[in-house]
Amino acid sequence: MGILYVLAMLLLFSASIFVHELGHFLAARAFGMVADVFSIGMGPALWKRKIGATTYKIGWIFFGGYVALPQMDPNSFLEGAGSGDREQGTGDSGTRTGDKGQGTGDSETEDPLSPDSCHLSPEARALPPVSAWKKIVVSVAGAFGNVVFAFVLATVVWWVGKPSSLQERSAVVGYVATNSPALALGLAPGDELVAVDGQPVANWQQVVEKTALGPGRDVVLRVRPVGGEGEREISVATEKTPMGVWMLPGIDGVDPCHVASVYPNSGAAAAGLQPGDQLLRFDGREIYSRAHLSQMVEAAAGRPALLEFRRGDQLLSAEVESAYDEKLDRRLIGIQFNTLADLDYAALSHPTPWAQVKGHARSIFDFLRALVTPATSGAAAEAVGGPVLILMMLWLMLKSSFILAVWFTGFLNVNLAIINLLPLPLLDGGHVAMNLWAGITRRPASPRLINALANAFAVLFIALFLTLTFRDSVRHLVPTVRHWFTNDARDAAVPTVFEDTPAPAEPAAD
Repeated sequence: MGILYVLAMLLLFSASIFVHELGHFLAARAFGMVADVFSIGMGPALWKRKIGATTYKIGWIFFGGYVALPQMDPNSFLEGAGSGDREQGTGDSGTRTGDKGQGTGDSETEDPLSPDSCHLSPEARALPPVSAWKKIVVSVAGAFGNVVFAFVLATVVWWVGKPSSLQERSAVVGYVATNSPALALGLAPGDELVAVDGQPVANWQQVVEKTALGPGRDVVLRVRPVGGEGEREISVATEKTPMGVWMLPGIDGVDPCHVASVYPNSGAAAAGLQPGDQLLRFDGREIYSRAHLSQMVEAAAGRPALLEFRRGDQLLSAEVESAYDEKLDRRLIGIQFNTLADLDYAALSHPTPWAQVKGHARSIFDFLRALVTPATSGAAAEAVGGPVLILMMLWLMLKSSFILAVWFTGFLNVNLAIINLLPLPLLDGGHVAMNLWAGITRRPASPRLINALANAFAVLFIALFLTLTFRDSVRHLVPTVRHWFTNDARDAAVPTVFEDTPAPAEPAAD
């Protein structure tokens, strides 16, 4: 199964690179331009074949790709026949994520020592010059290919339906820690957050996103109480997680309580609970999350409490009593939660393709806006992730549902399109800016300036790539590997969002 996941990841990511480069390639060929190389992936070729004037290849580093178009070469465009000896691709760089951002880089220059390189400028090869507006179209065509592919993927998601969690469908508070400042301000499970810093929110993902990218360390929450009347605002100080993301301390969204297994000789076993049961109410109060249930179990210490639950189509109830666990230092009723059941595969959501692509784009623009705003740039920089995080997210999506991986790939394609159109050297947007300047002023920019900027940004992109890879590995890979080898007992506890509950893991126990 792991091999299938890897193959699916390669397929989805490679398809995203392919459509981007195909956009450049088709636009260039439509204008009669020469394409020396069409490569999916970077580095030495795993496979290549020359068909006509174009060499098609697959590189062993699949994070990237390029089309070598000698008539798009900035040096030959700016300097004329004696300009230089390298071919410029139409390279890609950079992507950012959902629930908090992500980046990756692709080189755009063919190795001058490669047998695929011609070492000749367009004029030396008797290639006709190409007008600035055609170069702009070719540059934009890659992003256009990603947007089209994103709509295709979004159409598949809309048609098939996407399993979604409760936190994707609402902004209802599922847990407030007993020692959190929010509890003192009157926030309670069941309350609904309708706005963060004056910006409306429709689900918990938007709450997390707007908190992480907020302008200040205090956020103003507009709260609608359980009854739905008397909205009010509270100001809550945020905290920085070990992952470097700012979040609301002691507050989390809703999640369902599905039983995976029942411990023998426990209160849950005595009450007759079975795997597959969904816990609904405890001690006369609605259960909003696993962490919320853990709080109520502690509050009912030393006495039986009525537990109401659903088994198939039946609504049942039984009295259950907790027991103190010395190792975890808390009371348990004796169940393992099935956290993989958080996604509702029965009631599928069918967001329209436009709504999906619009939502993806809004998240990316919100991130870019936060990144260039002095008050929020630090938080945004901490939230960005690189190729390691992209692969981990794609892996988790595939393990949950292939359609979720399709949805996430659509998000990556919108990312790729927008980031590549930023007016920076080495990106498609840099080609657009350069050719706009040439078209408007009727003269090219300084070749030395273009080369200096290209070299400087090449170093910056490589440094960013390495930095994000290292940081993501420390943040995400190292803890995962440590968990595999240590398997700490605390890992079996309910998901935590504050210090009065143990650390998270799957499945959770209570």
